[in-house]
Amino acid sequence: MGQVWGVKEIKERLPHRYPMLMLDRAEQISDTQWTGIKLVSINELFFQGHFPNHPIMPGVLQVEAIRQLGELAVRPALDPAGEKDVYIRVLEKVKFRRPNLPGDRMKIDIEVVEYRDGEAVVKGKTVNNGGAACEAIITFAVRERRGPDAMPVPFNEFDKNDATPMDVSKIMTLVPHRYPFLLIDNIARVDGDHVLAVKNVTINEEIFAHAPDDYAVMPEALLCEISAQSGCALVLSRPENVGKIGYFMSIDRAESFAPVYPGDQLLIDIELPPGKSKFGKGSGTIRVGDKVVFAITLMFAIVDA
Repeated sequence: MGQVWGVKEIKERLPHRYPMLMLDRAEQISDTQWTGIKLVSINELFFQGHFPNHPIMPGVLQVEAIRQLGELAVRPALDPAGEKDVYIRVLEKVKFRRPNLPGDRMKIDIEVVEYRDGEAVVKGKTVNNGGAACEAIITFAVRERRGPDAMPVPFNEFDKNDATPMDVSKIMTLVPHRYPFLLIDNIARVDGDHVLAVKNVTINEEIFAHAPDDYAVMPEALLCEISAQSGCALVLSRPENVGKIGYFMSIDRAESFAPVYPGDQLLIDIELPPGKSKFGKGSGTIRVGDKVVFAITLMFAIVDA
């Protein structure tokens, strides 16, 4: 115990690479407790596209930091040979309490709560000099590293066409996200409190530079962000919210059912009833074709820009 892990040792245990490696150093404190550090710098790629005029580290990347430290802790038990995919099966009780900004140093603490039926439950948090920033409970599971088994079927009603309610240019008038952190490509349908957004997943995206050469899948933390951006585009298009900004506040529960591969067209179906306050709660699913691959219940705040 007490061994300090640098980037070399972390990369020997984890498959994550630039730009999705969210640990600079790690230390095992006990059989069940680990601590890590992530220094936050304006030079990081995600700051180019996440609130460019007021750079904030995406909350989902704090979750990713917790996930990666948790994976360091549980991978020897879940996948001792290092041959399988250790993934987030369930993410719950996530709260984003304060932002991490360029210049902050983010400390990550995790505790392995239990192992059960081939899974591991980890409780984690991040803190900075101002206090608690994020907390989450993650249930890790293991799956085989398999690739897609079918070609996508072109074309369908969700592909962009002349009747598409919002293309990416319209979306960018509503949300502050930009490359490389704008993660929806168009809004295919708006029906009252429902929105159906589309994300085309391609290997050329920066996020896949992190992946092993033989196994590229979308991180579950980014599926949360894709869901949130889809919902925000709907809410911020309402007349009473024009010119406002949406902030991700919490995730009650998110669950992954299948991996998302390059070549998948994601259909993000979110329901967001109008709220009576600045806080709103929504839920929905992400599908690939007719198959649900992800489900989420989340909360956000709408504030003046």
